Amino acid sequence: MKAHIVLLPGDGIGPEIIAQARQVLEAIAAKHGHTFTMNELPMGGASIDAHGEPLTADTLDACRKADAVLMGAVGGPKWDTIDPAIRPERGLLALRKGMGVFANLRPCTIHPALAVACPLRPDILAKPIDILMVRELTGDIYFGAHDTAPDGQSASDLMIYTVPEIERVARVAFSLARGRGKRLCSVDKANVLAASRLWRETVTRLGAEYPDIELTHMYVDNAAMQLILRPAQFDVVVTGNLFGDILSDESAAIAGSLGMMPSASLGDGKAGLYEPIHGSAPDIAGRDLANPLGMILSAALLLRHSLGLEGEAAQIEAAVSGVLNSGYRTGDIFSDGCQKVGCGEMGRLVIQAL
Repeated sequence: MKAHIVLLPGDGIGPEIIAQARQVLEAIAAKHGHTFTMNELPMGGASIDAHGEPLTADTLDACRKADAVLMGAVGGPKWDTIDPAIRPERGLLALRKGMGVFANLRPCTIHPALAVACPLRPDILAKPIDILMVRELTGDIYFGAHDTAPDGQSASDLMIYTVPEIERVARVAFSLARGRGKRLCSVDKANVLAASRLWRETVTRLGAEYPDIELTHMYVDNAAMQLILRPAQFDVVVTGNLFGDILSDESAAIAGSLGMMPSASLGDGKAGLYEPIHGSAPDIAGRDLANPLGMILSAALLLRHSLGLEGEAAQIEAAVSGVLNSGYRTGDIFSDGCQKVGCGEMGRLVIQAL
């Protein structure tokens, strides 16, 4: 297979972890006879420094034309005081919108070797936890109007959804549930918010088209509690942008470390945006301390969803598991009895396992 992949290292630890993912992709390509053309472009703070904006038209155009995009992380204290309209995070929102990716997939599983890092009680962990969060990505309060009164004494953010926006992400979630445990939980705040009532009505109506899927609804505050008390009850969870942002980070904490968690952002076509869910961690940037496994597992999702290479994706995931089973850990997942390694060495170990 031939494929073109755009790499967006971004800021902080982004360049370090994406370098490891690139080497893993090169190794899997060599192993199976694929040709992956990969080019790096500036994004986020790095793009602000180079071009005065977090996402240039040229970079967005290249991402739109690529078979897939792999991104590191954006942001950092260096850019916290600049105009909010051009902060690094605005580039990420614009990239998602510009690529037309609207469904963010965030898997939450607990690797047996990392159970010690999970904050949940052993009796809760006795049941297997395998959750797939599906977060709507281009609507909701993040993309509504933002206003601050001239006197600075009040501010507002508009939460808005349309029926087509809800339908398209719900269909993705229903389809994913069909290939898993056939259970879908839709999370909203329909007892308070009009946008959530529209969300629930739309998802309920679509549920009739998927009679083989068990559809349930849950208020977001209860969902946050249930993720801690009984996480094994969930299979696929679909929710809006704001609630999904919060709940997916909570589910990542359950898994033991943000550094382990990959994500995939998909649209109507095969092209997608793949990134670990953690931030740029500027405090450890350049020190070979970052955990590249979330980035490497994001590359596996890229192979699976955008390139249709299920076997190759599974091999990367098995290699990561093998390295963890052998006791190697970066600092964020380190525990007694394990061997601590740096970012580069962890990447090398995964390639060796492949």
